[in-house]
Amino acid sequence: MEFYDVIMTRRTVRKFTDEEIPEETLVRIMETATQVPSWKNTRTPRFTVITDRMLIGQIAAKATFGREHNMQIISGAPCLIIQSAVKNLAGFEPDGTPSTVYGDGYTFFDAGIAAQNISLAAAAEGLGSVIMGIIDYDMIAMMTDLPENEEIITAIAVGVPESIPASPKKFAVDDITRYI
Repeated sequence: MEFYDVIMTRRTVRKFTDEEIPEETLVRIMETATQVPSWKNTRTPRFTVITDRMLIGQIAAKATFGREHNMQIISGAPCLIIQSAVKNLAGFEPDGTPSTVYGDGYTFFDAGIAAQNISLAAAAEGLGSVIMGIIDYDMIAMMTDLPENEEIITAIAVGVPESIPASPKKFAVDDITRYI
């Protein structure tokens, strides 16, 4: 798929088929997360790629705050990518003081770039994805043995789409852009 086509046709997918994702495909997708820029080249985003259906089911049952919709999304995905980041590095000086008024906001900025690359790469591979924020970070950290120097940012469910949803209405370029 061509670059602009991937961007314009990528959709948030919340229902997946049972089809497994080949390991080579997951590796290609994850390679795109290594190509993102980051705050002072700190490269803080980290990823735990889960394809074990039993663990995915346990995360769906125990780390979704009882939200049925989120349970269904996660339990229906053949792959769940837990995105974490090294704490207190992006956005900080070597002495630990914030470099800007945004402090550790750059951790999330860098993580967002990586998550978008993963979603676009999944779309280029014919897969769907959804970036999920309403998850129990502490429970998932415990269930995945997350290193103590990392914090969970999000979970990305990935799989073969059951169907491709229609695009929601988007803003026009003139609605979001100022030219000076």
